[in-house]
Amino acid sequence: MARQRRKRGSEPTLKFSKINLWFALGGLATIALGYYLLGQGSITLAPVLLVLGYAVLLPAAIIL
Repeated sequence: MARQRRKRGSEPTLKFSKINLWFALGGLATIALGYYLLGQGSITLAPVLLVLGYAVLLPAAIIL
């Protein structure tokens, strides 16, 4: 089998836009608020915010 050569300029690059930045900042703020509320004793809202930040917003910042 013949090897295919890649051109120099055809290397894949990650392109982060403003929407990625906003999702990342929103995820970090949500996680920080979740930990703050967890320290205050909130057993309902804090876990919801932490799951939202870790499982939804941060992956969305990477994927989108």
